[in-house]
Amino acid sequence: MKKLKVAIIGQGRSGRNIHGAYFKRPDNDLYDVALVIETSAARRERALKEYPGCEVCADYTALFARKDIDLVVNAAYSHRHYDITRDLLLHGMNVLVEKPFARNYYECTDLMRIAREQGVVLAVFQQSFLAPYYTGTKEFLKTGKIGDIIQVNIRFSGFARRWDWQTLQCKLGGSVYNTGPHPIGLGLDLLDFDENACVACSRLARAFTSGDGEDCAKIILTAPGKAIVDIEINSNDAFGEGYTLKVFGTRGTYQCNMNTYKAKYILPGENPAHAPVKEFLQDQDGLPVYCSENLVVHEEEAAFDGEVFKAGTQYFYQMLYETLAHGAPLAITPEHAAQIIRVIETVHAQNPLPTIY
Repeated sequence: MKKLKVAIIGQGRSGRNIHGAYFKRPDNDLYDVALVIETSAARRERALKEYPGCEVCADYTALFARKDIDLVVNAAYSHRHYDITRDLLLHGMNVLVEKPFARNYYECTDLMRIAREQGVVLAVFQQSFLAPYYTGTKEFLKTGKIGDIIQVNIRFSGFARRWDWQTLQCKLGGSVYNTGPHPIGLGLDLLDFDENACVACSRLARAFTSGDGEDCAKIILTAPGKAIVDIEINSNDAFGEGYTLKVFGTRGTYQCNMNTYKAKYILPGENPAHAPVKEFLQDQDGLPVYCSENLVVHEEEAAFDGEVFKAGTQYFYQMLYETLAHGAPLAITPEHAAQIIRVIETVHAQNPLPTIY
């Protein structure tokens, strides 16, 4: 199996700790890091040690003279995703861009247009779709055990403060651009990426952040004839450890975090329906009573197989390899990522926050 040559732009938390960590794994037999682009001299020196045989440089435009690079990973600052990716595509390079895909839907469509015209591959790193907890959730929901889906709650929250560049609007920061592509993407996927999906309601606020981007977000999505998706991304949720996804169906409930799931549901025919009582409900002595019964219920729980971040990254790169090496279609498309950005753009338009920095 031929290994593909990769260039990584950036050695920050994503470029080094996510993408770089995958490339350095002993079971990575698909990619070799040939070039690292990093503005920090210290990080360039470290890259030479961490990726044996690679070259380093400070400016991504050095890529334009390279004909041996099969894939460029754009893990630069979020506000540079669009312009750097555009430049790379125009020079005929295959690009994997970190999330967020771009600032707005127009920029996404522009990048997709250029990729088509240049005949190159453009992908967006939305690995959450391939994380074990989410693929496991999709498999469970296919069983129909909890019936038709009525509502989905998604929580990507915690109780912590941030003061890095990802809290600044000028850097395309704030929780919705930073974290939002994951829960928004899952929510849209559970709505089948319906082209009529819309933001029914949203609210952005600041609580703990030192920057001028939001760190509290409520987003409600829906589509005609489909479930309501309730998304929260909050830094001030001190008691939100219970679940990541909760799905309410017509026969029960499914709930999971990133490691385990549990479900409780009833099966058709096991609990005969009661005829509605039009007047009042009473016991044998004529005293008023509340509806009460012992339902026959089924419960299950289990752990997911695979660590969330490592497995999601590995499966994403395996998918991308099949596209680059064999022309297979992407399972996670730029069109999906563009729809996520359209939601983010709408949410920010509905909740403009003053810029400070």
